[in-house]
Amino acid sequence: MTKKDIVRTIAEQIDLPQLRTKDLVQRTFDALIEALVKEGRIELRNFGVFEIKRREARMARNPRTGEKVPVQAKNVLTFKPGKEMEARVRVVDLEAIERKKEEGSRNAAKAPRTVAPPTDAPEAPSA
Repeated sequence: MTKKDIVRTIAEQIDLPQLRTKDLVQRTFDALIEALVKEGRIELRNFGVFEIKRREARMARNPRTGEKVPVQAKNVLTFKPGKEMEARVRVVDLEAIERKKEEGSRNAAKAPRTVAPPTDAPEAPSA
């Protein structure tokens, strides 16, 4: 699912124009990011918790050469799903989802492609 899909779904559910819904969704995302930056943690009941955690510097190994290389300390964003999300995800049939994706891509490949004429092209003179 993309942001565009989220906008379309919400717009249909609450009967708002997609442009207005897109603005609301973007403002929501912006508010979440701003809260994370300021507070380091966001808790959304029944959804989950986003939290910034510190990964300390460490030594890692280059898989190609086996050479030890230093990895700098960094902040990472973690997500822990809420109980409701966790319960619903546990019963998801991933194989059924994959079959749907495959069917969708096969149907898209079979569908005839239509090309719209360029909108800025001058009209042909009428005969």
